[in-house]
Amino acid sequence: MGLHLSQIDEADELLTNDPLALLIGMVLDQQIPLERAFAAPLELTKRLGRSLDVAELASFDPDELGAVFAQVPALHRFPGSMAKRVQALCQLLVDQYGGDAASVWTTAADGKDLLRRIGKLPGFGEQKAKIFVALLGKQLGVTPAGWREASAPFGEVGSLRSVADITSPETRSQVRDFKKAMKAAAK
Repeated sequence: MGLHLSQIDEADELLTNDPLALLIGMVLDQQIPLERAFAAPLELTKRLGRSLDVAELASFDPDELGAVFAQVPALHRFPGSMAKRVQALCQLLVDQYGGDAASVWTTAADGKDLLRRIGKLPGFGEQKAKIFVALLGKQLGVTPAGWREASAPFGEVGSLRSVADITSPETRSQVRDFKKAMKAAAK
């Protein structure tokens, strides 16, 4: 089983197998279509001409990284600010996790600790952190004790609320329908 967030096989394979790519995709998943956000890590590898390297991205010249993000088509609607956010994410991973993106979740003591760690990452607010914990648990088998409670309501079995629940084009449509209904109800 692999992730199906970008709906592009090669990009989804990268997200499934490269924790840094997954984190970058999640950071970019705001104010643009989710497929575009989660395809961006693959496009970034193509623009760099190599695999993603957390230390390299952390030490990249900020203006040059911004230019890479801004190449047409831009990796995000706000390429400059997102390049800075991705660079800050990579710097935190280098400083606090020895450059090992997966250790953010593989070394978490429990669901609460995992949520706390994810919530401290640049670009992750409370809701996005809960969604990411749910994604890790539901689709990647990262299930420390209490992960469902920490990610509530996104960790609920059978829910179709977020990217944590997207496993096919059909579930992507169902998640979008849920979000539209929630926005309509809020008005």
